[in-house]
Amino acid sequence: MKKNSFILLVLLSFVSGIYAQKKFSGNPILPGWYADPEASIFGKQYWIYPTYSDAYNKQVFFDAFSSKDLITWKKHEHILDTSSVKWAKRAMWAPSVVKKDNKYYFFFGANDIQNNNEYGGIGVAVSDKPDGPFKDLLGKPLIDRFYNGAQPIDQFVFHDADGKYYIIYGGWRHCNIAQLNDSFTGLVPDQNGNTFKEITPKGYVEGPFMFIRNGKYYFMWSEGGWTGPDYSVAYAMADNPFGPYERIGKILEQDASVARGAGHHSIIHNAKKDAWYIVYHRRPLSETAANNRATCIERMYFDTNGKILPVKISFQGVEKQKL
Repeated sequence: MKKNSFILLVLLSFVSGIYAQKKFSGNPILPGWYADPEASIFGKQYWIYPTYSDAYNKQVFFDAFSSKDLITWKKHEHILDTSSVKWAKRAMWAPSVVKKDNKYYFFFGANDIQNNNEYGGIGVAVSDKPDGPFKDLLGKPLIDRFYNGAQPIDQFVFHDADGKYYIIYGGWRHCNIAQLNDSFTGLVPDQNGNTFKEITPKGYVEGPFMFIRNGKYYFMWSEGGWTGPDYSVAYAMADNPFGPYERIGKILEQDASVARGAGHHSIIHNAKKDAWYIVYHRRPLSETAANNRATCIERMYFDTNGKILPVKISFQGVEKQKL
């Protein structure tokens, strides 16, 4: 009887383990080293477009991942690479993908330029499908110079409530916003003839992201050093995409018992369930190499005043959630 009870207990534990694996995503959610994830929803699927995390000279392609439930992720290999972007040589970073007029536009950084004498910056590619293949739209960078001190990297494309599209970007502790034209082939100057407006909040380093909730604009960014334990995410709120933005506080950071350097994130919203998720990268405790970064996901919540509650990073991840 005792033996049978023990066997039953083992079987129940095994079944419970399988159930737990199916019910929660676990963290990391993607196999391999991936960073700077942009999460999107297209149709009935979640998508993640990350940076392939490796030495700069090996960052010459992008993979994508899709899921119907946040649990099981399908890999789509090499949806864009340097064979389609002749001017990109290395350091292809931080995709931002939007759908417009039945086309998918893939914005990316390349070459990690350090000054206006180097060639590279932010490019844009296009495809008929979210999994590509994507082809270079312009044959050259969309933004190839430093404006207001912002390195042309870490682009995020924001679709405003009035239908306009903006590109928000910048490294080196400066962030710009500029309006995209209807074809995404150029930028639109404002009524004063200025194309780039700086919206840098206190503490900003890189990795901008923006969304609207209940009529408020939430502007988020990464702080600290991308290789260090201080890498984290903070945010501000405003009544329009141009700010001004006053830093409210930090909502994502490392937990020494889970992982280090949690940052460079994106947000997805399941409107049907009103469920908000933050997708980000972090460095496992077992890893010390700079590029050994893994993509993870957590639920994100708000208080009654609309402020973002601090996110606790976990190994569990999130529950299954279909669209």
